[in-house]
Amino acid sequence: MLLTGCVTHTEPAELFQLTAETSKHRAMQTRFFETPNEKELLSASAAVLQDLGFQVEESVREVGFLRATKERSAREYGQYIQRALFLVLSFGKLLSPVDLHQKIATGLITRPLNQAATRQEVCIVFYRIVWKGDGQADRQYIPPGQQHMEMIRDPEIYQQFFAKLSKAVFLEAHTI
Repeated sequence: MLLTGCVTHTEPAELFQLTAETSKHRAMQTRFFETPNEKELLSASAAVLQDLGFQVEESVREVGFLRATKERSAREYGQYIQRALFLVLSFGKLLSPVDLHQKIATGLITRPLNQAATRQEVCIVFYRIVWKGDGQADRQYIPPGQQHMEMIRDPEIYQQFFAKLSKAVFLEAHTI
């Protein structure tokens, strides 16, 4: 999943297909750190995610892996406008489902890049699971009450995470 990059509205069969944007997404999701301690880097990553409101659900220090999630409302103002337009244009016959609830999740991997393990790679992927509902659904879309997974490819969330992680690694390296 980390190799595919982030793709919005990705169907499971498409998750493992490489696209023209794969390398761009991979660059957005990956950073390198000059630190000899992979375990401290993983701990700093967990702390940054917690600062961003995530709850660490799984951590495997031996392989440099962690998974974290946070839950949020998925309702957006634009969905109500779109829904009203559908109602007017279809004379009240077809209502599109709105996003009700979402879980934002992340998977993170750290790994040493050289024999001396003085340089580490951190690769993180953010994605969300959205539960739809509220009205009759178009059967080509997602039925009400069901869920949908999509990768988050907004560079801001990755930049925010890596900026905070860089600061944490710097402070740790200089014992500040």
